[in-house]
Amino acid sequence: MTTAAAPPPRPYRWSLSSFGGGRPDQLGALAARQDQNPPSDLVLRELTAVTAKVLARADGADLCFLGRSLDSMYDLLTGALEHSPWDGRLLRLPVSCMADTDWSPAATRRFREHLASVGLEPYALARRKRPIALVDVVAEGRSYGTLHRQLADWIEETREPWAVIRRKLRYIAVTCRHSTSPNTWRWQQDPDNDWVRTLPAAHVTDVSLDGRVWSYLADNQAKVNESFQHWNWFDEESVLTPRHRRLAPALAEARYFTEAGRDSHLREELIRLMAREPGFAGREQRRIALALRTRATSRTGSGTRPRTGTRARYKTGNR
Repeated sequence: MTTAAAPPPRPYRWSLSSFGGGRPDQLGALAARQDQNPPSDLVLRELTAVTAKVLARADGADLCFLGRSLDSMYDLLTGALEHSPWDGRLLRLPVSCMADTDWSPAATRRFREHLASVGLEPYALARRKRPIALVDVVAEGRSYGTLHRQLADWIEETREPWAVIRRKLRYIAVTCRHSTSPNTWRWQQDPDNDWVRTLPAAHVTDVSLDGRVWSYLADNQAKVNESFQHWNWFDEESVLTPRHRRLAPALAEARYFTEAGRDSHLREELIRLMAREPGFAGREQRRIALALRTRATSRTGSGTRPRTGTRARYKTGNR
């Protein structure tokens, strides 16, 4: 049996909602001047659609966002599920782990500390009540491959039951939308990703995203935190309040998506889009829909509608 350890240092990120029982941080003027340049209608529309698919296909699993690419989805959900029973079920693992060939033994130990901080320690995984789903943008699957390999080694060392753990672990890949032809190459087909076949088929799933939005989130969007590479995992300054030239627009956008998630019309749209998914009849998906709808009709929420009008912008989407 393992004992709980203090979580390792990680990059500081402002709390923008009361999700998880906290209070939103006051940003003051730090991001105010950027609020007049919100993301495009396409980004909001596509992000909402792919978020609904992630919720539906996770089948009630806790969601753990790997890296920074889907910070906007995390922000949207913390607004949408604020004051709901989902408190504590959205997690962030803001580490970069595309390759582990240069990791020292100390870096491997620190990575395990990061895994443990979000419930991915083998002992905890084998005994958790709900599954946990990793969520990230995926091109070739290198980050997922590194994480899974490191986790598999740890499971083998601790002799925890893989037959149990494999039923608790899921990977959701947000991929760039391409042709659906049978000849289209998919990241799971790469020989380096043969680990995918060690999990139940439904536990590794893709959700496609418009290529322009995928590229924006994965490559071009300003992020609140800089990439947290293994050489920074022991750097004391890495946990300090971020200060970089793109911080103001990154914070403004993070706040925008959090407020968008609070909007009742967007939450109703999440439910509508979830209902299109084949597994929506399942108990877990309906519980999520109930959490969203309860939050949507609540008058106790502290959020406000985005200044640009989520409902008006949202109705530009395809029905």
